[in-house]
Amino acid sequence: MIVRSLEIKDYRNYEQLSLVFDDGINILYGENAQGKTNILEAIYLGGTTKSHRGSKDKEIIRFGSEEAHVRIFIEKKQVSHRIDVHLKKNKAKGVAVDTIPIKKQGELFGILNLVFFSPEDLNIIKNGPAERRRFLDMELCQLDKLYMYHLSNYNKALLQRNNLLKQIGVNRELLDTLYIWDAKLAEHGIPVINTRKAFIEKLNRLICLIHRKLTGGKEEIILRYEPNVIPEEFEETLKRSQEKDLILKMTGVGPHRDDVMFVVDNQDVRKYGSQGQQRTSALSLKLAEIELVKETIGDNPVLLLDDVLSELDRNRQNYLLNSIGDIQTIITCTGLEEFINNRFKYDKIFHVANNTVSSEN
Repeated sequence: MIVRSLEIKDYRNYEQLSLVFDDGINILYGENAQGKTNILEAIYLGGTTKSHRGSKDKEIIRFGSEEAHVRIFIEKKQVSHRIDVHLKKNKAKGVAVDTIPIKKQGELFGILNLVFFSPEDLNIIKNGPAERRRFLDMELCQLDKLYMYHLSNYNKALLQRNNLLKQIGVNRELLDTLYIWDAKLAEHGIPVINTRKAFIEKLNRLICLIHRKLTGGKEEIILRYEPNVIPEEFEETLKRSQEKDLILKMTGVGPHRDDVMFVVDNQDVRKYGSQGQQRTSALSLKLAEIELVKETIGDNPVLLLDDVLSELDRNRQNYLLNSIGDIQTIITCTGLEEFINNRFKYDKIFHVANNTVSSEN
């Protein structure tokens, strides 16, 4: 899978930009706050319809403009595709694949598979559970359309139930309708839990070997999925927590409370691991993610590395770059020193400065 080119208009700090990428390693370098990450974000948005930062559409549109456009040409198993995303300030975004508008944004998933790795991902272990759930959801939504369907409907039902809990505080007669949303949460929440569990089991098979190599055989890692509720007991658990939910005016149980434990040598790295252990575990996780995507889709994903190398020591840099292999990679960094000093292979260089990007090959 290859991103051949990217065209953006009125996107963040770019009035208009067109880039053609190499099949191998592409480097975007320049000072901070010049728009390097915005390019990666545009690619990610083209593949998923969402910003990896969680930004709203109106925040992405260039200041002074009413809309923005992203166009990506990709090649997948010798078949070319064109993806167009039209962002509007006060309307829903429009998405087209090969010039044909799609009705549901979920139809886009799977056409362009991406693995995004940023400095924030190195903190996925020590940050709160929301970061780890976000990791699960970002990858699973790309790989499994049914998962995305259930997750989307679960989140809608969760919002409706929370709103109802607030209304019941004013009108107790509405309490009789709560069971409707309990059933909806269970209907869509149980598949979410089961899919996450299977995903973690697959990751475990890959991450163990990667982490062992990364630490020179000194550490063993295992992931433990921590579902907030037992699937078969979901509806009953909701009933038992009803009074507490009414007091707090929010739903306290369900997969929106799930977590993942990272255990290194029988120790919970989230709580007791050193910063080095946490970062190594996060790196192992992202590398395992790449391998799992390759297995699942039978093709390489496109790898987006956002200024990650500056956060890693030389050994981890070497391992990461040597693991990329034949995967198309687009890297942002502030300088080329690490590549030149370590004689890392790269195929195309772009210099990003003053809202412009120039190829230096």
